[in-house]
Amino acid sequence: MKKCLLFLTILAIWGCETKSDSGSLTSPNEIQKVDFKTIPVTYPDVKKDETVDDYHGTAIQDPYRWLEDDNSNETSEWVTNQNKVTFNYLDQIPYREAIKNRLKDVWNFERFGTPFKEGGKYYYFKNDGLQNQAVLYQQETLNGVSKVALDPNNFSADGTTSLGSLSFNKTGNLLAYQISEGGSDWRTIHVKDLKTGETLKDKINWVKFSGISWFKDGFFYSRYPEPEDGKELSAKNEFHQVYYHKVGTDQSDDILTYSDRANPLQNVYTSITQDERYLILSVVQSTSGNALYFKDLNKKDAEFIPIWQSFDNDFSVADNDGNKLLVMTNYQAPNNRIISIDTENPAEENWKVVIEESKKDALQGIEIIGEKIIATYIHNASSKVQFHNLEGKYESDLKLPGIGTVGGFSGKKEDSQAFFSFTSFTRPTTVYSLDMAAKKIDIFKAPKVDFKSDDYTTEQVWFKSYDGTEIPMFLTYKKGLKLDGKRPTLLYGYGGFDIPVLPSFRVANTVLLENGGIYAVANIRGGGEFGKKWHKAGTLENKQNVFNDFISAAEYLIAQNYTTQEKLAIQGGSNGGLLVGACMTQRPDLFQVAFPQVGVLDMLRYHTFTIGWAWATDYGRSDDPEAFKYLIKYSPLHNIKETEYPATMVTTADHDDRVVPAHSFKFISELQSKHQGDNPVVIRVETSAGHGAGVPTDKQIQTAADMSSFMLYNMKEDVIYDLKN
Repeated sequence: MKKCLLFLTILAIWGCETKSDSGSLTSPNEIQKVDFKTIPVTYPDVKKDETVDDYHGTAIQDPYRWLEDDNSNETSEWVTNQNKVTFNYLDQIPYREAIKNRLKDVWNFERFGTPFKEGGKYYYFKNDGLQNQAVLYQQETLNGVSKVALDPNNFSADGTTSLGSLSFNKTGNLLAYQISEGGSDWRTIHVKDLKTGETLKDKINWVKFSGISWFKDGFFYSRYPEPEDGKELSAKNEFHQVYYHKVGTDQSDDILTYSDRANPLQNVYTSITQDERYLILSVVQSTSGNALYFKDLNKKDAEFIPIWQSFDNDFSVADNDGNKLLVMTNYQAPNNRIISIDTENPAEENWKVVIEESKKDALQGIEIIGEKIIATYIHNASSKVQFHNLEGKYESDLKLPGIGTVGGFSGKKEDSQAFFSFTSFTRPTTVYSLDMAAKKIDIFKAPKVDFKSDDYTTEQVWFKSYDGTEIPMFLTYKKGLKLDGKRPTLLYGYGGFDIPVLPSFRVANTVLLENGGIYAVANIRGGGEFGKKWHKAGTLENKQNVFNDFISAAEYLIAQNYTTQEKLAIQGGSNGGLLVGACMTQRPDLFQVAFPQVGVLDMLRYHTFTIGWAWATDYGRSDDPEAFKYLIKYSPLHNIKETEYPATMVTTADHDDRVVPAHSFKFISELQSKHQGDNPVVIRVETSAGHGAGVPTDKQIQTAADMSSFMLYNMKEDVIYDLKN
């Protein structure tokens, strides 16, 4: 969810574009009319058992507990039967294939990652368009000939084995990289010799939630003990530990660097300063707040020295300047600030403020490039960038291409040139170069997409939630669109774990936009758009604020004549899946379509699976009597009643070991048993996929086509795509 823990119809036809080469779009003024018949759905008979739990004197039935066993034949049969129902329904939507063809056209464009420099050479990721995984390329110079450094498409025939994080050693001749099979959070680390092209014999297993921190002829990493056979995707993750691996040796010889056997429910992460002098250790108990330690690797037999030992605030080391660490923290600064900590005198009374907290904008992070500090802020849910000198003095703002999101800067202290990516709701990710002396940007790589971005616009509106809090929301739609209160609208939200939802281009949304729809993103409480206070206002006993904000966003869209209940869909994944599940059970009358994706839906048992225990600072736990009182009030699984619900397609995956699929399995079983009316309530279980990372392109396209067609059909919306193509 955050960090590594954890843990998206009818056009104003006279304005629609034409496309004669592929036939994906029809001529202007031509709508492909369909007959919106009710597609019959017969749900499988699902067994109920007699499981009952006692929560502080309250008996709670859990009749689908058996679905938590992801290895049982019964669960496998249940998945098969549910998918048959779902895909039988989807197969009968007349424009499903036409939408898939259109998405394939739009998806088929070169996508470039931000270039970065290692060992005197340039590297970047690129996907030619429909490749399942992006490929890592190497160039001697920026304008030189590129060659493949690592191609994840060769990891598996079906593209479901993906690349995780990677790290180069200091000289740049060795590359350590993580791979994931079937979308699982479990990783294996491999090492490649970039000079010879040889993959070395090194193989590190049972790695999860870990970086790779090179030091001399090896690297530090974090892992769990090997899980019990058959429990790899569901067992609670405990006893995270740091090891050092020397290249060329067996994993059994790795050196245990840090462990805390007294605290099994903690995760530990390492990073290393650019000069390889300091090993930084971050210890976490949840998705926010961490203890911070450092070790001076120049000193023989050095121990970890504590900087901060509680878990109430966040501390993140950007780099060092000699014996001083530059640290971003929200300690005594809810919007974050930058401090300098002298490793010879690390006590709090010796800390120095380098960049003061902004009272309005949340600081996201900093990079030290070209002897400057580049600070990225969130201003009203979009990016703002400032230059500071190394002493922290403000120099100027960076003029960005528009309202959107900066995807991070690449470069090193000594570089005169940096690179960054930029995206918005209508602009696909574009890579820019930055002249550090002139502070001037130029387009480095711009994608060519079969979608006329300039024909669309984004506006930001503000609405009041139930308690009067002002909430911002982005609305994207075609310029000149008649806002007649009948626009098909997709409302997206997240609202948790201090994670901001910022503008980004999503190919999947082009179908809605081209067909006269509105894409809405509500920046609700619980996220990180406005700093720690905004986050805290949507956690624990305040979690209902998140759902109230989202419901208020839906009511605003209807009241302001953008859409109606019959044309309104809601979508969210992971914690956003909880958001959708809670809102559709609290206000089933407000939405026509609901997409709870890989959602946390059983709030009484979430903490018993894999990394779920780490989310308790946002949610609370049902074994706490006070937390149980508010969890049971909104837990989606436990608040399904016998009433009519929106057309619902729950989505999950068989290898999701972040939010285990049992959440979705139990939720849809209960929903199908109590739902009244003709709206379909189904589940789509993806195979060989996980929580979302590394999903092959072909699976992304098919999922997007299924969701778009399900949404538009249940809104009774015709489309502009040629159904015969």
